[in-house]
Amino acid sequence: VQLQASGGGLVQAGGSLRLSCAASRRTVSNNGMGWFRQAPGKEREFVASISWNGDSTYYADSVKGRFTISRDNAINTMYLQMNSLKPEDTAVYSCAVSRSSGWARAQQSYVYWGQGTQVTVSS
Repeated sequence: VQLQASGGGLVQAGGSLRLSCAASRRTVSNNGMGWFRQAPGKEREFVASISWNGDSTYYADSVKGRFTISRDNAINTMYLQMNSLKPEDTAVYSCAVSRSSGWARAQQSYVYWGQGTQVTVSS
């Protein structure tokens, strides 16, 4: 399975971006998926996750209320709508496919990873 993340860019604080993650195979529609991010000099951290059918989601406290994760299994694509962006949201954002059908927070729960897309929020 190949994952292609896109939609990153440079935005001012308070602005919005929508990230997309396109999967190469339809089989990921049976799996939970998630977004992670890594800022310079920091460990990769969990951002949000969604169950296979989109009915269940989970967010890191730092993004709750500002970010929304969703998916469209008809086109094998997952999204991350990011609103009210802050400079501390600056990072490389990566998408991943979980081993299970539900959402997952732990990185070791994910089996496939895509390359990242850079998000830079200026103050």
